Amino acid sequence: MKDFLKDLDSFVKQINRVADGELKRDMAVWLEATGFQFLEEIQREIIRLEVVDTRRLLTSFTKGDSGNVWQITKGGLSLEIGTNVDYARFVEEGHAQSRRWLPGRWEGGSFVYDKDAKTGMMLKAKWIEGRHYFDNALSIFEEIFGKSLERNLDHWIERLVGGRM
Repeated sequence: MKDFLKDLDSFVKQINRVADGELKRDMAVWLEATGFQFLEEIQREIIRLEVVDTRRLLTSFTKGDSGNVWQITKGGLSLEIGTNVDYARFVEEGHAQSRRWLPGRWEGGSFVYDKDAKTGMMLKAKWIEGRHYFDNALSIFEEIFGKSLERNLDHWIERLVGGRM
């Protein structure tokens, strides 16, 4: 019994050491990497859905920036993903486009914006459906995250039990 208590005490001390040291660092590195995976998933969805014809929205997403617009919190872990592009949420959720004048001219079959033009076109009011690129990416990522967490937990437990931490 004395050996068992000694072994149990040693095991508890090892868990406390690991939780404050290597395991915590390993988890932080893993969480950082999963944040970047999520950013990549958002970009894949923007491309797949052909959301934009410029790269501004595509390249604007960052992790942990002050301009972030989405925060995901699960089980005490928090990930802030966002963009400094003001129209990102409108593209995601949809928006009402009011009637407005757009200065410019027609060249062939294309309209060319020109802020100084006396000619242009009137855009009529309508609802623009959201593309839900962020929601789609989140659904895909949640599945990837769950599998990755399971693999890493198995690995961390194996290392802990094997005494390699």
